Amino acid sequence: MPVLPGAEPFRHEGGETGVLLCHGFTGSPQSLRPWAEYLAERDLTVSLPLLPGHGTRWEDMQLTGWQDWYAEVDRELRALTERCERVFVAGLSMGGALALRLAAKHGDAISGVMVVNPANKVHGLAAYALPVARHFVRTTKGVANDIAKESSIELGYDRVPLHAAHSLRRFFQVLDGELPQVTQPLLVLHSPQDHVVPPVDSARILGRVSSTDVREILLEQSYHVATLDHDADRIFEESLAFIGRLAPRVGKETADTGRTSEQEGTAAGG
Repeated sequence: MPVLPGAEPFRHEGGETGVLLCHGFTGSPQSLRPWAEYLAERDLTVSLPLLPGHGTRWEDMQLTGWQDWYAEVDRELRALTERCERVFVAGLSMGGALALRLAAKHGDAISGVMVVNPANKVHGLAAYALPVARHFVRTTKGVANDIAKESSIELGYDRVPLHAAHSLRRFFQVLDGELPQVTQPLLVLHSPQDHVVPPVDSARILGRVSSTDVREILLEQSYHVATLDHDADRIFEESLAFIGRLAPRVGKETADTGRTSEQEGTAAGG
């Protein structure tokens, strides 16, 4: 099945610091592409994969589960660690959960974690009905496009396959037990007004990880897909500052790149 236009994966070969970005449940790389491009423009090596079953049609996702999604980001991480001196992981929603599991499993191979509205639990009565309901009902209403900014649109499925949702619930249960293994520096950016993932998920993650270097930022102007919302620029800038603090060469390389561009511009103008 062909990938939807705009949902393609994104990769950029840059400097010795790498960033792996993980998109959310029923979403696609489109939701994180501006973030990926921002980091790529600053000479970071960036990987933003398309998760199995995503970016085509919801029927394809019905055939996948959390082990498939995690295996994809795990492969991308291993490739980045071979290529880069330092690697950071980041994600939106379920992508944040995937990033946290990578951190729990890979330890010192990951220099830091950045998550935006990370998900930790399937809430409400639906969570308890999923194990049975998925055998009788194929889909439910989609969760994509929770954005305050009217001009922004998320490319995601308009239906949620219940088999995949059940697998997601199981993944959150697995991850919750692994969160104490997360020790890396952690940046958590979340929206107080989120209609998909409640702020309590971020609170639980912050309460269960073992990280001692932790920063929490509220995205007051955005809903769930904050990477395409009013606070997008702040997410990009805060993440670069976070990486630059832990990998000081990033700031130096960015400054050098800027000076080179200025010199080229002066020479062209002269």
